[in-house]
Amino acid sequence: MMKRISLALPALSVLATLTSLATSAQAQTQGVSKTEILVGTIQDLSGPLAGYGKQARNGMQLRVDEINEQGGIAGRKVKLLVEDSGYDPKRAVLATQKLVNQDKIFIMAGHLGTAQNLASMPVQFEKNVVNFLPITAAREMYEPFHKLKYSFAATYYDQIRMVLPKLVKEKGAKKVCTIYQDDEFGLEVVRGGEAGLKAMGMEFAEKTSYKRGATDFSSQVAKMKSAGCELVVLGTIIRETIGAIGEARKTGFNPVFLGSSAAYTDLIHKLGGKAMDGLYTTMTAQHPYLDEAAQPIRFWATKYKTRFSEDPTVFSAYGYVIVDAFARAAQKAGANLSTESFVKAMDSMVIPPDIFGSPQMSYTATKRLGNDLSRLSQIVDGRWKVQSDYVKP
Repeated sequence: MMKRISLALPALSVLATLTSLATSAQAQTQGVSKTEILVGTIQDLSGPLAGYGKQARNGMQLRVDEINEQGGIAGRKVKLLVEDSGYDPKRAVLATQKLVNQDKIFIMAGHLGTAQNLASMPVQFEKNVVNFLPITAAREMYEPFHKLKYSFAATYYDQIRMVLPKLVKEKGAKKVCTIYQDDEFGLEVVRGGEAGLKAMGMEFAEKTSYKRGATDFSSQVAKMKSAGCELVVLGTIIRETIGAIGEARKTGFNPVFLGSSAAYTDLIHKLGGKAMDGLYTTMTAQHPYLDEAAQPIRFWATKYKTRFSEDPTVFSAYGYVIVDAFARAAQKAGANLSTESFVKAMDSMVIPPDIFGSPQMSYTATKRLGNDLSRLSQIVDGRWKVQSDYVKP
């Protein structure tokens, strides 16, 4: 009897080891089959940033379609799975749980929103799912270091920190104020502004905030007007930018307005009209005005409009570029695609400048931000016009 037990134990031990290895391999290759790679994304399709979310989703889908038409990645087709967060962190977590645990995606790409990403990343990381190039320029997208984090845009913090002193000097502003969304996105803009002003021996004369989803900015504008603000840093996105500036113009309050790349969209001047003229924002990729665009962008835009029956925007470009970057890394990872092989490929990745004017992106085993450059743009006669070259931190 004892002999039987002693003979059975090694067999059971081997079986347990094989089972463990199989489970580990399965976890590593979640979302990758012989024929398909599952890419998940979470966008705002029904909330205050639905304009951004739908454009980003379309840009991502266009690049996915192109990749699949060209034979896929190492013979595998890419399938894009899209969930709607409504720009609500709680809904973003539920969407993440569905994509990661039920749909079993390989990677999360281009997730829109700072608070939404921060709430969702722990769910992903528990299942070894990379958070790839989220559509937010918050520092938390690559700090603190985590092997599953990759970010692509100069941070809101650095954007404002670098540009604000230049604009303050140029405009001769003595009193600088800020209005910001009361969450991690808005606070990053404020922190960048504080750092930029501190370097000049200045500080904000007035700081006023609003809750996510607010539509009335009369009290905040009145407070800044009363303080005599000459330049206002905007920690705002679409309708908040339009609402705050519109309210200011209505009351005869006309400071210089400076926003981050979160407010760099054609929706600002399309929806806000003439009142938006003069607004400055930081940006990287340039909005593709088709009558001004070079031939490669016009060709791309024609494909986009044929597919989605609308003109593309800078957020369409973001979505397109994010999937393109994923495809480059996945191709480099080779036929045995796994989280580990993808990370290894990304750790020596160099992505050349794109057709939209974005600078080169590069990554290493310790560098998880692809690009730290941004530049200044301004709405002039209802269109964004680039006002400076790239400013390096």
